[in-house]
Amino acid sequence: MQYWDSNFVNRSAIFEPFSFLRKYLTDFSCWPSVHDLNNLCTLRNQIIVTHSGKPVNFVSQQSGKQNREQKYESRIYLSGHIQTRAQNWHDFFNALVWQVFPQSKSILNQIHYRAQLTESKSNINNRCAIRDAATSFDESGVIVISSNRTLIQLLEHFQWKELFWRHRKSILSSMRFFVYGHGLYEKALNPYSGMTGKGIIFRVENDYFSKTLPDQLLSADKMLESFLSQTLLSSSTLTPIPLLGYPGWIRDNENEAYYDNKEYFRDQRRFNG
Repeated sequence: MQYWDSNFVNRSAIFEPFSFLRKYLTDFSCWPSVHDLNNLCTLRNQIIVTHSGKPVNFVSQQSGKQNREQKYESRIYLSGHIQTRAQNWHDFFNALVWQVFPQSKSILNQIHYRAQLTESKSNINNRCAIRDAATSFDESGVIVISSNRTLIQLLEHFQWKELFWRHRKSILSSMRFFVYGHGLYEKALNPYSGMTGKGIIFRVENDYFSKTLPDQLLSADKMLESFLSQTLLSSSTLTPIPLLGYPGWIRDNENEAYYDNKEYFRDQRRFNG
């Protein structure tokens, strides 16, 4: 899907983290420009900075041959410029994730930049483990937040039907999934069974869920920033999450039999295999 849809937030509950931006996005009758994306920060009195202290600015992607992955992350860190393709959902969602989770996006960029420097100095051609994990989470990450120890244990042990079906009411009251990866958001425009995220799990107190959505997201961003700066070591740190198991995220999961699909709701051995 490459045509513009100003009401994309209403397509699925997956887009809930962007719901408080709806009033700005619905004004666009066509694809937002980089100027429009930068203006979102101005309208919300928000200043986003990198860990190098540079104000974030979305800029048009440069043409010509270049090692995009290397120059992309380095340019963000050194100048604050985020190259953004026009009329492209993938890059558009990346810009929105910067709006919603600015602190953790900034630390992810720093992880990339520092790891690239190490790789360059050591003449390493392949991505190191920590940068591989950072890339995976940046594209496919999910923030899992719960105040219920039992739900967390079921998720960590891949007990999907027990979690999503038998504890359905508990999930809705005490467990939230916030999609982080902009690649997942692009997929969510046309969701399909098989969509799998890479989760980082946080346990919180019950009062977390009484906060407003913007406050929940702010807390999640702070927790994630701390985790990424101290704990992220490799992709094994991330937990596979079959996203469309979450109640209400696809109509099919209103039927118990949906969770019998072992090709999607795999056990731990099959995920790791």
